[in-house]
Amino acid sequence: MNGFVDRLLALPEPIRMGSVFGLAKEHLDLTPDEIETLLDRPERHVRVGAVSVMDKQARRKRTPVAQRDALYELYLRRHDRIDDWDLVDLGAPHVLGGYLFERSREPLYALARSTFWPKRRSAIVATLFLVRAGDVEDTFALAEILRGDDERFVQTAVGGLLREAGKRDRERLLAFLDAYAADLSRTALRFAMEHLSDEEKARCR
Repeated sequence: MNGFVDRLLALPEPIRMGSVFGLAKEHLDLTPDEIETLLDRPERHVRVGAVSVMDKQARRKRTPVAQRDALYELYLRRHDRIDDWDLVDLGAPHVLGGYLFERSREPLYALARSTFWPKRRSAIVATLFLVRAGDVEDTFALAEILRGDDERFVQTAVGGLLREAGKRDRERLLAFLDAYAADLSRTALRFAMEHLSDEEKARCR
């Protein structure tokens, strides 16, 4: 682990995230305890490296079930250190969404009810894995819960995931927008309608 930290700290300014991700790929043997130690570091790009390791371990087919359990639990337990939109977007789809694919989705609804906005963003962003697997139910359900959220980083995630879910089920998206377009921020609505025709967009305004 120390070698990983040393190499991260030696990266020249301005730090390129591609370099951080590349180093993470070389250190996929880190234990959950070691990853947690990295999450506690003050340097932001070290935390990015930690979440990148979590993401890559969660994606890797040979990662043991016990390790997946530990990654999921670590993400939820130390969400205080996964506290910005890009950290959420890096970890939530596979560490949370992939883990819950064949399990109850109720933890996502608990996150959606949190007062901590990165948790609410995690709830909707985690469904990206589900959408890509052809399951849009939770995306629309969580978007309904979060549609009036007053945090812009939650709204942009809602809009982006509605767009992705709409690629799978256009009529479901149109029905959602018919019912709730007025509750979405302008940015979220623009994201959600990005791939719609002019006629469909006019219907939602």
